[in-house]
Amino acid sequence: MSGPGLNQSFQQRQTQQLMLAPQMRQSLKILQVAALDLRATIQEELQANPTLEEMPMDDVSLEKSATSGDEKSGHDGDDPREEMDFSKDRQMLERIGQDWRDHLSDTGGVRQTTNEEDERRQHFYDSLTTETSLQQHLMSQAEVAGCPPPTLEALRYLIGSLDDRGYLTATLPDLALLTSLPLETVQAAAKLLRSFDPPGIGAENLSDCLLIQLEQQSRGKSVATRIVRDHFDLLVRRRIPDLSRKMGLSPEIIQESIEIIGSLEPAPGRRFADDSNRVVVADVTVEKDDGEWQIILNHDYIPRLRLSSTYKDLIAKGKLSKQESDYLREKLRSGKFIINAIEQRQRTIERITREILKHQHEFFEVGVSKLKPLTMTQIADIIGVHETTVSRALANKYIKTPHGVFEMKFFFTSGYQSDAGASVANTSVKEMIADVIAAEDPGSPRSDQEIVGLLQGKGLKIARRTVAKYREELGLLPSNLRRRYD
Repeated sequence: MSGPGLNQSFQQRQTQQLMLAPQMRQSLKILQVAALDLRATIQEELQANPTLEEMPMDDVSLEKSATSGDEKSGHDGDDPREEMDFSKDRQMLERIGQDWRDHLSDTGGVRQTTNEEDERRQHFYDSLTTETSLQQHLMSQAEVAGCPPPTLEALRYLIGSLDDRGYLTATLPDLALLTSLPLETVQAAAKLLRSFDPPGIGAENLSDCLLIQLEQQSRGKSVATRIVRDHFDLLVRRRIPDLSRKMGLSPEIIQESIEIIGSLEPAPGRRFADDSNRVVVADVTVEKDDGEWQIILNHDYIPRLRLSSTYKDLIAKGKLSKQESDYLREKLRSGKFIINAIEQRQRTIERITREILKHQHEFFEVGVSKLKPLTMTQIADIIGVHETTVSRALANKYIKTPHGVFEMKFFFTSGYQSDAGASVANTSVKEMIADVIAAEDPGSPRSDQEIVGLLQGKGLKIARRTVAKYREELGLLPSNLRRRYD
């Protein structure tokens, strides 16, 4: 007999799960990988697949490598090797975007949602073009936190919204609108996230990050906490005498507290970030030749591949066992798929670059000041793919321009509308602010409000807090700290 309050029951639950095929994972990896890493990725495939061969770099062009195995075979007329049909592989490659979205949309149960909700939710996940160990680290904690399913779903969005420092810069009301989840659920998820490791994760800004860490060290009522919470501006300027006078404490106590603050981590996500000290090689170059803009793809790090005629001949002779024949057929299909994936990667990069050139034509002619607002969705609609495909194609890619080498993501930014109706990217606005400060009188620097007035004089309506935000992102001090005295 079971005791009071105890109850046992059996429940049957139906779930759906789509496993991503190895070939699809390979093609996604090839699409996302940077130019320098692409050769290593392809070399892995060459070692794992005996039916793939690398041709000399000056043998044939990339466009012909997919069919070179047949062209160089020396067989005319009916070839028994032609029975191997690879058309389905190309169709599968074209369905990768949708299949990947379906795979990620598995939430542990069958839930009815609208197409708009699914796309909004999935685009948020898929915009994380490269998995980072920080996200994996946080999601592993979220999975064992024992929170209700809606809170866990909100946690996924919050983790996906963290910047490289580990800060949550997006506002919770905005995230609630984006996720179609109640604000209370998003707030509960944000509170839970702030308790995760590393300490300080999910903070809104630097001061908030330091306060979280002090609280977790049981220093919530310490002098260090009071300094960060009430006198952060003096802390940043390290004004120990002013802090001592305002707080009524000795300079020694202030110094000890600042040392405690100095031991904290200002960017919790930093230790999970990849090493940024790496050689950058442009995947594509845009240059002007005889007055016409040219797009030149970088093929230097892409081995030319073909399918081995030797293994095709072995199958055609019919002397292999069924097991051996099936193995080679599968490897040949896999090899053809890899060749197609490489070709599609290059075509996708070229098409995206062509649309960037078309939309950001003034940037290529003049420079950063002429950068216009542009979204991945706009490009996706034009070239006829899902925005997640554009997002992955842009990951880790660089473009060489007459004005320098830029990440391809650099060309995708929000912006403002001027009085004249022209769109101005926020990157261009930052350059305007930097130019204003560079040209100011050092003895009488312009305040943020004065900069607002100058920009409004150019027909650009912008808030003072936005000017302050962009100035801080540029690493420029406020006017009272920029003033120089002769």
